[in-house]
Amino acid sequence: MNYSLKNLPERAQKPRTVGFTMAMDKGMSVRESEDFMSNSADHVDIVKLGWGTSYVTPRLKEKIKVYKDAGVPCYFGGTLFEAFIIRDQFDDYRRVIDEFGLEYAEVSDGSIDLDHDKKCKYIEILSKQVTVLSEVGSKDADKIIPPYQWINLMQKELDAGAWKVIGEAREGGNVGLFRSTGEVRSGLVQEILTKIPFEKIVWEAPQKAQQVWFIKLLGANVNLGNIAPNEVIPLETIRLGLRGDTFLHFLGLERKKDTSTPPFEAD
Repeated sequence: MNYSLKNLPERAQKPRTVGFTMAMDKGMSVRESEDFMSNSADHVDIVKLGWGTSYVTPRLKEKIKVYKDAGVPCYFGGTLFEAFIIRDQFDDYRRVIDEFGLEYAEVSDGSIDLDHDKKCKYIEILSKQVTVLSEVGSKDADKIIPPYQWINLMQKELDAGAWKVIGEAREGGNVGLFRSTGEVRSGLVQEILTKIPFEKIVWEAPQKAQQVWFIKLLGANVNLGNIAPNEVIPLETIRLGLRGDTFLHFLGLERKKDTSTPPFEAD
């Protein structure tokens, strides 16, 4: 950091398994990725190449190398996994992961109807090849999954070999964990946390208000995902209580007028 401040919340250090920030690359150029890493590599743990963008992104291997050289792994979005599965190309997907030297993969079923036992089998197979993140929740706003089912699905996917489970929200933060307005389904989150350890969950939270809500609930070291590249540093300030939204939260203070004596004499 550039200078010293007292009484900041303690952040887990990289490589870390809590306080995890997953950023979403929606098709940035190699140059943009270089700029992103030069500015934010210390604050981002992994980059998702969103949905099927890796299929059409030019100079893909160069971009992946930019992230690797910065010590930040990347992986293809879960929708790409689903695109391979629905075309009966799972083995092709595994070869693509190897071809691009990826160490992580996402297994999801947000856009397709996939038997859950089959999904768990895909997780089991892939977990022998790479580190697997599995996503729970639907991209269909009309499909409401009850809390007990979220818990059941998450636990089965962890048991199948997923390193972490991701709570679905899409890049807009308006489905799955959230209502169409972006409001957190707080009862759902609270119930999930009664059974699934918080360190095992990455909560997709692309909107600032959502990030603030999770940080106030679970602290500076909550795992958050689908963060826009230009929001990684702003998110870090929210984690540290250096933005108005959490400024007093980590000091244990209520908002009140500062009546302290200034460290100088007025003219």
